[in-house]
Amino acid sequence: MQSEVQILGTQVNLLWVVLGAAMVIFMQAGFALVETGFCRAKHAAHVVSTNFAIFGLGFVGFFFIGFPLAFGGFSYSAFGLDQPIGDALLGSGNWIFLFKGGWALSGGGITPALLGFFLYMVAFMDTVATIPTGSMAERWKWSSFTIWGVFCGAIYYPLFAAWTWGGGWLAKTWDTMGLGAGYVDFAGSGVVHMVGGVAALAGAIVLGPRIGKFGADGKPRAIPGHHIPMAMLGTFILLFGWFGFNAASTFAATDVQFATVATNTAIAGAFGAVAGMLWITRRTGKPDPGMMANGMLAGLVAITAPCAFVAPWAAAVIGCIAAVLAIETVFIVERKLKLDDPVGAIAVHGMNGLFGVLAVGIFANGSYGAGWNGSASKGVEGIIKGDWGQLGAQALGAAVILLVIFPIALGFFKLQNKLTKGGIRSAEEDEIQGLDLPEMGVLAYPEFGSNRL
Repeated sequence: MQSEVQILGTQVNLLWVVLGAAMVIFMQAGFALVETGFCRAKHAAHVVSTNFAIFGLGFVGFFFIGFPLAFGGFSYSAFGLDQPIGDALLGSGNWIFLFKGGWALSGGGITPALLGFFLYMVAFMDTVATIPTGSMAERWKWSSFTIWGVFCGAIYYPLFAAWTWGGGWLAKTWDTMGLGAGYVDFAGSGVVHMVGGVAALAGAIVLGPRIGKFGADGKPRAIPGHHIPMAMLGTFILLFGWFGFNAASTFAATDVQFATVATNTAIAGAFGAVAGMLWITRRTGKPDPGMMANGMLAGLVAITAPCAFVAPWAAAVIGCIAAVLAIETVFIVERKLKLDDPVGAIAVHGMNGLFGVLAVGIFANGSYGAGWNGSASKGVEGIIKGDWGQLGAQALGAAVILLVIFPIALGFFKLQNKLTKGGIRSAEEDEIQGLDLPEMGVLAYPEFGSNRL
């Protein structure tokens, strides 16, 4: 029998999860403002609509198919989810690849705790789904975009989520091999951001650059966004939502480590913003507002995996490194790879998702995480504590994303491009005119008429 205090604690923890879900869902507004502001006015209605519609599209796919595949075997008693809704669909023991149970949130075992957990996880899935809307902006055919949204919620995101957070093989691999804890990702540098970032890379490859992005000499041309204040406001909204993203991933308000997580999150974001400002000034002579924003976002992405396991000084270091990585990756993507990413999604989410995953194996100090993945008898430790094994587990997780998840995204976009009449890219004349009227039927700024930029 649980005492009244224990019952109250469970109820408060469930409230914490639901509040965290609401904050993460509100991040969609931040993504919408950032991406729309960084794009041109003639595409604004199209870009903001992709960020709006992706919530519902991904949600539908996750509701019917994705959630059971990823989390059918998940349980966590702190907020009342004492029993999983299902069990293994593919594999067994420490080698489970997919789960089953709770299709369309129906059948036995549908409890308030399960529904609260679904709400939290669907918010994370939608973050993955929306990341490619930035790298593919201004030239992605609407009808093709909608198919991606459902596919991401139903299949793409649930795969790696099942292997890690759902309790699948990747979370257990190191334990199976007798090497200790498996892949650790507290709030999703890899499971969410790197997975979304490699999809953004795949989409940019298949679509090709926007018209006019590269000159005849192959050099990239700047295509300024139409509303920098909008993008900066979106960045602040994302910062706010990130506290739900990271801190609520304790799944328990009774676990006071959420205060450490929240503070580390803010530290990494702040140091990332400053480092981004200083580094881009060193590179170009001006404190580019867009790079400042991406510096903050890079710090937030990179701290997402290690936020519970590192000291504040490490969060500051992670934020600084992340900002520099983001800026240099933007230059590499444009100048070396000749790819067009209007908002820097590949650099912010892809590169710094990778860095965040590895940062766990470097900076984790052992103060938290005993029992993580059901195998570790001590807190999660990285190189700074003399443990190289965790870095190996993290590197394995990153390699799986690069060698398995990225090819899945690339294959999806290539196959879709081949099977879709005219391909997945908008018509050239529509892109030149602006996608608002041809694809959406409305102009974001009708008062500007044909003089829109």
